[in-house]
Amino acid sequence: MNIAVLTKQVPDLVEGVEIDSTGKAVDPDSIRYILSESDDHALEEAVLLKERTPARVEMFSLDTGEVRDTLCMALAKGADRVVLIRTGLETLPSNHTVAKIFASVLQGLSFDLILTGVRAIDDLDGSLGGLLAGYLNLPYVGLVRKVEMADGTSMAIVQKEYPGGYAAELEVKLPAVLGIQAAEQPPRYVPVSRLRQVMKTAKVEEKETTAPEPETVAVERMFKPEEGMGATMFSGTPEEIASQIVGLFSERRLVR
Repeated sequence: MNIAVLTKQVPDLVEGVEIDSTGKAVDPDSIRYILSESDDHALEEAVLLKERTPARVEMFSLDTGEVRDTLCMALAKGADRVVLIRTGLETLPSNHTVAKIFASVLQGLSFDLILTGVRAIDDLDGSLGGLLAGYLNLPYVGLVRKVEMADGTSMAIVQKEYPGGYAAELEVKLPAVLGIQAAEQPPRYVPVSRLRQVMKTAKVEEKETTAPEPETVAVERMFKPEEGMGATMFSGTPEEIASQIVGLFSERRLVR
């Protein structure tokens, strides 16, 4: 069985971002890119399948940020092949453009499963997997939390999450695209010594592709949210603090 894992880098919001001098875009020099968390779960689920079945895992990623480190990390976790897709784009494109890029790369290749993450900080609706499945004319199931192979058949059994804590078990005919909500276990940790060892011999393949014309939105202005007035700190005995809280609520007419 051949499994493709499609990943992308997203801005690390822990570092914070700055607006450029035009006031209409984020300053690219202020962005540090990291692997999307849900894509990391997609890789973990692929490696788990490899450990249970005679599967081969190949990971594809767009050329954004320190993607080579991410691809080496994938090899250290158990991927058999990693491919860096060079698009020539300077900024992270929309999901429609990303799906078209991945579809053009995968067209003509033989994969039983294509795994993507479901959501990212720049993609809260998780549309990439569905768009890709549409371009490849394959079935798609999103919000998946577990994948098993049906014995002796070309079917996968997946658990799909629904609101309210419910889940459904579905049979999906292969090949198929799956959007992984969460792997069956947290993404595995790779020791630094192991990663350094892999990086010495890692073979990162590169593939050039012509990116389609990206969809654009005219941005008139970008600005950071205004800061609030801050928190009110209380001090004193428990009785004094309780009295201060009640006084504050009364002042704001939250209690009578």
